[in-house]
Amino acid sequence: MIIRPVGSWRDWLSLMRVDKPVGYYLLLWPTLWGLLAASHGQPSWLNVWVFISGVVLMRSAGCVINDYADRKFDPHVERTKLRPIAAGKIAPKAALLGFFIMLLLAFLLVLQTSLLVISLAFVGVVLASFYPFMKRYTHFPQAWLGMAFGWGAVMAWAAETGLVLDSPVPWLLFVANICWSLSYDTAYALADRVDDIKIGVKSTAIWLGEKAVLTIISLGCVVMLLLGLVAWQYGAVVQAGWLIATIYEVYLCWVLWQRGESWGFDFFLKSHRVGLLFCSGFVLDVFYKLS
Repeated sequence: MIIRPVGSWRDWLSLMRVDKPVGYYLLLWPTLWGLLAASHGQPSWLNVWVFISGVVLMRSAGCVINDYADRKFDPHVERTKLRPIAAGKIAPKAALLGFFIMLLLAFLLVLQTSLLVISLAFVGVVLASFYPFMKRYTHFPQAWLGMAFGWGAVMAWAAETGLVLDSPVPWLLFVANICWSLSYDTAYALADRVDDIKIGVKSTAIWLGEKAVLTIISLGCVVMLLLGLVAWQYGAVVQAGWLIATIYEVYLCWVLWQRGESWGFDFFLKSHRVGLLFCSGFVLDVFYKLS
């Protein structure tokens, strides 16, 4: 009888990328955009708990299903060959079981909201589950990732307002996150471009070639324009938060332009701060109104 490895708790933490929190932030900030924008900076504590916990579970589940999908590719990529599934520390079936358990826990969280949010959650599960497989069929898996991450903003808006078609704001946030993901994740993919070409995996970094850096910067500008349309509908403090976030995005783009593709991974690591700064405008607006 062959015993399949289920891994230690350290292996599972590694599989879920707990030691690399940037992915959590990149899902958290768009979700908080939706919560804060819908509630004018004062979301219900229940929704805060549900969505922050959901971010942790869904990002962890996303990492697990990503490594399950890439289990035959990761051993051939220098950066990923030591990941738990690729290294044989966790069996693929064990990882798949862990993925479904995390989805179940996330669903139990969503049950504390409304029927509308529950129905939207099913769309979110489809987006999250199919993303890892997109790189086999399209050069734009980053766009799918953006939809998966940005859907959190739509769900959060629905949880606070009970509607999704009452305002253009959640959809502006959704589209902004697609462009944001295309920007920062293309920068991330620059580091793997040589290995990805060898093993036949597709990405925007490969498709864009020498135009990758210019496209990353252009998409960053589009993101800030879309977020600016959102901020315009709120007060001066929110607009100030957007302005500071825009200045920081311009700084990141300028450094990327100066240093080129070699700075792509640093651009990715620092991009989440743009989302944090935009969120801060809504939070500070509440304190300003109370003062």
